[in-house]
Amino acid sequence: MNANEQIGAGIGLVSIIIYLAIFAATIAGMWKTFEKAGKPGWAAIIPIYNIIVLIEIVGKPMWWIVLLLVPCVNYVALVWLTNLLSKSFGKGEGYTVGLVLLPFVFYPMLGFGDAEYQGPSAAEANPGVQ
Repeated sequence: MNANEQIGAGIGLVSIIIYLAIFAATIAGMWKTFEKAGKPGWAAIIPIYNIIVLIEIVGKPMWWIVLLLVPCVNYVALVWLTNLLSKSFGKGEGYTVGLVLLPFVFYPMLGFGDAEYQGPSAAEANPGVQ
């Protein structure tokens, strides 16, 4: 292996380590966030099921999973669910922006920080509507 190949391999290895650290921080934060909301933390690592648990945490009806299957609509619905998650923990729209743009920073802050689950925000905003 020549010097350029070694440098390239080193950069690739460092990139993989950074990616895995970011992924682990996000998952750990989601795990603790789910536990704070009274749900199993392991649900954060199960694809699709983690979205179902998120829908339960924020108090939206289960048919919202259909919105997440529709192209283009799924982005809007996921941001909306993230906003409701922020509100469920007493945070505002600024925190939602953080969760969407920097989840590896804001999910650990939500999960390991002093934020407390205040109940499903969607149910409080629309009492009796399911």
